[in-house]
Amino acid sequence: MHQHFNGLKTTLLLGGIFGLLLAIGGAIGASTGNSSFIWIFALLGLGTTAYGYWNSDKIAIRAMRAYPVTAQQQPAMYRVVQELSAKAGQPMPALFVSPTEAPNAFATGRNPQHAAVCCTEGILTLLDERELRGVLGHELMHVYNRDILTSSVAAAAAGVITSVAQMMMFASMFGGSGNGNKRANPLAEIAIALLAPIAAALIQMAISRTREYDADEDGSKLTGDPLALASALAKIENGVSAYPLQPTTQLQNASHLMIANPFRRQDVSRLFSTHPPTADRIARLNEMARGGV
Repeated sequence: MHQHFNGLKTTLLLGGIFGLLLAIGGAIGASTGNSSFIWIFALLGLGTTAYGYWNSDKIAIRAMRAYPVTAQQQPAMYRVVQELSAKAGQPMPALFVSPTEAPNAFATGRNPQHAAVCCTEGILTLLDERELRGVLGHELMHVYNRDILTSSVAAAAAGVITSVAQMMMFASMFGGSGNGNKRANPLAEIAIALLAPIAAALIQMAISRTREYDADEDGSKLTGDPLALASALAKIENGVSAYPLQPTTQLQNASHLMIANPFRRQDVSRLFSTHPPTADRIARLNEMARGGV
């Protein structure tokens, strides 16, 4: 069990988002008199999850316009990843660099055998090798903890909930296809259609924040140096403020994978942020350092 019970939190949050999906299917089933909607939306969620999970590496790499690099092109990055993956007893992932000054990094891939680690040019310039090691330890633990699967499941379920809620809103506004006089209250349907996507987004963001805390903790255990990651996070936060990315649809879909939120603070409210506050993460890392890794 992790120190902050993040695994249990993630399990409960995933249960919540799938419970919400089935509840919407049940509400539509009650409105139409057809209970098969529950199973239709469950299968739809599984299908979209499988697609997102299988293609997670390609989607994220494409969003950041990243290019592959070799040991000769990025010796420090290669050396650190090779050392940490060997220490963890895992295969060496593919390495990529994104041509942007915004300092950030992410790991993706459906399992350690099909993993990729990407750093931006900005983070490679900003951090020293010790700090880079802290960041790369964090990113590798996302792969080893199967966080790509977790985030893919959450994102796919949230996407299905949003799409279904939009259809539900449309049907409610235009009379729907109720079962005679047994049709559900249209005001209740509209309320569900409005609130369900918000609830799904909040749960998805909570899952992402929980996994970030987990990767901070486990990555610091892998490197044996939580203060290196704490120092890197402080530098990255200042660097993102100086060189924020524009929140395009592609980047928004990939932002939860990155070690720090890549957008300006005013572009993302704390409530809907995919990342915990940097100050909280640094405080936890300092606590780890005081207690010993």
